[in-house]
Amino acid sequence: MFLCLLAFFACNTSNSSNSNKIQEKDVLPKIDVEANLKSLNITLPKLNKPLANYVHTVRTGNLVFTAGKGSANPDGSLYTGKLGDDLTIEQGQEAARLAGIRLLAALQAELGDLKKVKRIVKVLGMVNATPEFTEHSQVINGFSDLMVAVFGERGKHARSAVGMSSLPKNLAVEIEMIVEVYE
Repeated sequence: MFLCLLAFFACNTSNSSNSNKIQEKDVLPKIDVEANLKSLNITLPKLNKPLANYVHTVRTGNLVFTAGKGSANPDGSLYTGKLGDDLTIEQGQEAARLAGIRLLAALQAELGDLKKVKRIVKVLGMVNATPEFTEHSQVINGFSDLMVAVFGERGKHARSAVGMSSLPKNLAVEIEMIVEVYE
């Protein structure tokens, strides 16, 4: 009986991975990242050297892990505040979008070309919020919507959106992600 179950699992696993490859090719068409950024009036900023003992990105195989990036305005000033206290959901969404732009800049620096992004895989969105605030996912939608606008279907990702009692330098939002890239 055990061998039958093992054989069944092996067959379904191999069929599943083959169908994923076919679906990925069909569902994830090529996109023009640069044109999408231009249409969104986004210019990627240059990132400063990390202020502590870490790096902006780490690549292992075909995955890139980013350090958490906080919300910063185009002039470089930090977008600060606490959701549920001094920031609205809409302001939080803008903060998440701005964090996303910084993450794109980190990817650009790592890859040299954002066309090498195969898929945004996993996102962790951290929201500086009061204990009573419960709309963390709505705030991180500002980031998720940006990734889909830039990468199309390739920008859709698994995600966690959580509240924090504080973030470094009172940042409104900090986000990190895992990205699959073409080799």
